Amino acid sequence: MNITLINDINAPELFSFVRATEPQLREQGIFLAETASVILRALEAEYEPLSMLVETGRMDVEAGPVFEAVEKYCGREKLESMPVYSAPRETVTGIIGYHLVRGLWMTLKRKPETPTEEFCQGKKRIAVMYDVVNPANVGAIFRSAAALGMDGVLLTHPSVDPLTRRVSRVSMGTVFQIPWAKATREESEGLTLVKRLQSLGFKTVAMALTEDSVSVDNSDIRANGKLAVMLGTEGTGLPKEVIAASDYRVMIPMYHGVDSLNVAAASAISFWELLK
Repeated sequence: MNITLINDINAPELFSFVRATEPQLREQGIFLAETASVILRALEAEYEPLSMLVETGRMDVEAGPVFEAVEKYCGREKLESMPVYSAPRETVTGIIGYHLVRGLWMTLKRKPETPTEEFCQGKKRIAVMYDVVNPANVGAIFRSAAALGMDGVLLTHPSVDPLTRRVSRVSMGTVFQIPWAKATREESEGLTLVKRLQSLGFKTVAMALTEDSVSVDNSDIRANGKLAVMLGTEGTGLPKEVIAASDYRVMIPMYHGVDSLNVAAASAISFWELLK
C-alpha cells in the first residue's frame, strides 16, 4: 500500500483531515468520515475512497478491516494506489474529536445529488426535515429512520448536510444505509415542498401541537399508502404555513405538563407508530 509516515499535524497532506472546513470539502466534492464502523458503511454503500489517515498504533487491528473493504468494493488497484497517511498518537491527538473517532479517518468522493421527484419514486414512507440544523439531531433522526423502516429521508436546503463528520458519526453510519436527498433552495421556500410532495401522492403529516392535532397512533393516518412525516427544527418547530397546509397535524400524547420532546426523540416515536 501507499503508506506515508507523517509527524507534523500541519503537513500539507493532512489539510483535508485537519484544517479543511465542511464547505471547503463540499466544494471539492468530497467528505470526511470518522471511525471504522462509519467508514465501512460508506464503502459498503459504494462511496469511492480517496485517502486515509490512521494512528500508527491502530494500523493493524482497526484499519485492517477497512483495507479489506476497500479491496472488496473498489479492487486491489485502488487499495494499492490510495494514499494512506500514518501518524503517531502524539500527532493525531491534536485533531478535534480525536477521543471520539479512535484515530481513523477517510476522505471519500460524494455522489451526484438526487432530485426530489426521483428520490420520491417508489417510496411509501419518508421523513422530511424542515431546516433542522443541529448535527446531533439530524444524525439521530437518520438512525431512527433507518432502524424503524422509513424508506428515505428528505431535507430542506437549509438543513445540515448529512455527510458532515458529526452527522455521519452520530448516525452510526446509517446516512449510508438509507436513501436521502436535499431539496433545492427554491423547493425549500414557503409551501413549495409541501405541495410538491402532495402532487407526488404523499399525505403530509406535520408533527405539531395544534388545536386540531390528532394522536400519532391514528389508524386513519396509518392507512394511507404514502406518508411524508415532517419534522421541524428544535425550538421553533415547523413553519406555521407548512403546518396549516399539511394534510394531517399529529402530536405525541404526553404527561406531567410536558408539551414537547426533542425532535430526534419525537421522530423515533412517530416513525414507530406510523409504520405499524
